[in-house]
Amino acid sequence: MRRSARILPELPMHVPPSVLSSFVMLLVTIGPIETAVVFASLTAGVHRGERARLAIRSTAIAGLVLLLFAIGGNFTLGLLHISMPAFRVAGGILLFLQALSLTFSGPGLSSISEGERHDAERPGDIAVFPLAFPLIAGPGALSAAVLLMGRTEGWIEVTGVLAMIAVCLALTYAAMRMAERLVILLGLTGADVVRRISGVLLAGLATQFVFDGLGSASFIR
Repeated sequence: MRRSARILPELPMHVPPSVLSSFVMLLVTIGPIETAVVFASLTAGVHRGERARLAIRSTAIAGLVLLLFAIGGNFTLGLLHISMPAFRVAGGILLFLQALSLTFSGPGLSSISEGERHDAERPGDIAVFPLAFPLIAGPGALSAAVLLMGRTEGWIEVTGVLAMIAVCLALTYAAMRMAERLVILLGLTGADVVRRISGVLLAGLATQFVFDGLGSASFIR
């Protein structure tokens, strides 16, 4: 029996960036679990309704900042005459430093210092500082947003990165709403394990960005 020939479409040679890779990098740099732990300590004794308002406002402000960096990051780099390969190397190094801090159970680049914590405990609105920045939209998350958008090709990949930002922010908001239960459930040991695993994953992704930047550099080619 003769089979009819069928012409298969030619597969593209370039594999687009993995959505899972974008999700993992944004999730690790934003850090919903770490954010929830700090949020619980900063809002101890605050009324439940006020905690909910702080969570949604800080998430919305951080989302706006991340969106501005994701959309306008490449344009800003062009104005400063910074090439994308150079920023990939610099951003990769920055993310690798955060990975080291997470792996060795340090506070990380997106956490807050003791001085910032004391400032946050003073009367006033903490939704912008330190919750939105530097806790949620910290240097690592902002660098990741620019790097991920810099390697996109076409509106489908751009939409995918923006969608992953939205998903990670939604998870961060949910973690802050359940902050007290997460602290009880995970404890110090559980939070430390999550932080160390996140650091290992981020180290690999950061190194890949450095390799990509060096591979695209004109002086190497």
